[in-house]
Amino acid sequence: MIEIVREPEVNPIFVPVPSEEFARRKRRLIAASVAGAVVIATAAGVIYKGVVDPIYAKESYDAGERLYKAARYPEAILSLDRAIDLKPHFADAYFVRAQARVAEEDTERAIQDFTKVIELQPRDTRGFLGRASVYLDRKDFASAIADCNAAIALDPKRAPAYNLRGMAVRSAGDPRKALEDLNRAVELGPEVDTYYQRGATYQILGEHRLAIPDFDQVVAAHPDLASGYYARSGSRRAIGDQQGADADLRRGRLLDGSERP
Repeated sequence: MIEIVREPEVNPIFVPVPSEEFARRKRRLIAASVAGAVVIATAAGVIYKGVVDPIYAKESYDAGERLYKAARYPEAILSLDRAIDLKPHFADAYFVRAQARVAEEDTERAIQDFTKVIELQPRDTRGFLGRASVYLDRKDFASAIADCNAAIALDPKRAPAYNLRGMAVRSAGDPRKALEDLNRAVELGPEVDTYYQRGATYQILGEHRLAIPDFDQVVAAHPDLASGYYARSGSRRAIGDQQGADADLRRGRLLDGSERP
């Protein structure tokens, strides 16, 4: 008979840990736990901020846009400032703030905002045309034309770009060349302002019989606008239609309040 010999059980040797080392380990565990909690809290804060800030930014933007439309420009700018603080790449907020600054005649900062729109949305023509309009008001015709050229390169069928460039070219001293752009603007999207600008350009060139039909369009679209009647009055007088000129002049005066019925 074979006797099975069992190996004796070996108990692990217990090595006592000094109290100082134990305390150090405990502190490390606590520190690691705290650090982990901080990381989690920070990450949660970042996520929360990333979700909430755009919501608050949109609310501030919507308020700013409403205030702008109500012609409350300083208040609109404050709301849009907040929207941009919360969402620094909010192109629409920069655009509306630029318009509000134009209304407040703060053209320098309006240009800065339009430039930011261009940086954020280089394929969008709005920033170029907004900035071109400010340049035109400041009589910086070369810069206005350059921005219009950029807008037309992006969208060759953008009628307002041709209208604005025509105005800049005319103001720079070349009304005949301006007509090329204004004619193109009328072809692409006839707007009241385009007819008015083309009529005014015909007047400068002494072509009053061509100017009158454009002013007819302005008067038909806005019969309560005095400037259309005044402009047509000048061209009617130039071609010898004194009766028509006087009628338009009187109508314009009635509308702007300089003459009573």
